[in-house]
Amino acid sequence: MSHYKGSCHCGAVKFEIEADITELYTCDCSLCAKKNALITRVGKGDLQITEGEDNLSLYQWNFKIAKHYFCKTCGIYPFHQRRSEPDSYGVNVYCLEAFDVKSVPVTHSFSGKDMSVAEEGS
Repeated sequence: MSHYKGSCHCGAVKFEIEADITELYTCDCSLCAKKNALITRVGKGDLQITEGEDNLSLYQWNFKIAKHYFCKTCGIYPFHQRRSEPDSYGVNVYCLEAFDVKSVPVTHSFSGKDMSVAEEGS
């Protein structure tokens, strides 16, 4: 497996992942479409926050299963714990150091907008 270091824009949040990045994806749910990230999946144990965990802000909506993390200072989204696979993280590859996003194909777009949503008031 390859080792990658990553951070938010301002550097307050730093993390590392162990992964062989062979595919990238986008998601069309309302949140991912607006943040326009390019994502790879890593196992929950393959992501380590090395600095600035206290500078992460957690955003959850609807069923409040997925956990979307953002830097409190610069607002960048580095990763999220996935609703569809809670034992894995989606990592924004634009946050990785020395990773060439053109070296790995975008193999699919995850259809998040088709996932079920909670009814208001439930």
